[in-house]
Amino acid sequence: MSTLAFGMPGGWEWLIIGAIGLLLFGRRLPEVGRSLGKGIVEFKKGLKDIQDEVETAGDDKKQVEGASSGAKPSLREPEQWSENERRVSHGEAEPAPQSSSEQPRPASG
Repeated sequence: MSTLAFGMPGGWEWLIIGAIGLLLFGRRLPEVGRSLGKGIVEFKKGLKDIQDEVETAGDDKKQVEGASSGAKPSLREPEQWSENERRVSHGEAEPAPQSSSEQPRPASG
């Protein structure tokens, strides 16, 4: 093996790296291992929580789709909007409460 080649360390290289790590961390090595283990456990718990949340959201979405599958949406096309709805959609006026007998008033500006 050439000394200029880079790649994964071989057996002796790992042994030297391990000896240096033992010299540097010595007494703190069990502490580091414990902290690393706790971190991995917390990470796995977080992943499980996210998976459960995604599955729950998927189940909720299926229930909503199943409940509304027979109903048609009540949205109208912009061509069918009243004058007041057009003004509100363009940010020109506040929506005004309307009764069936009241006609929309033009915006004064």
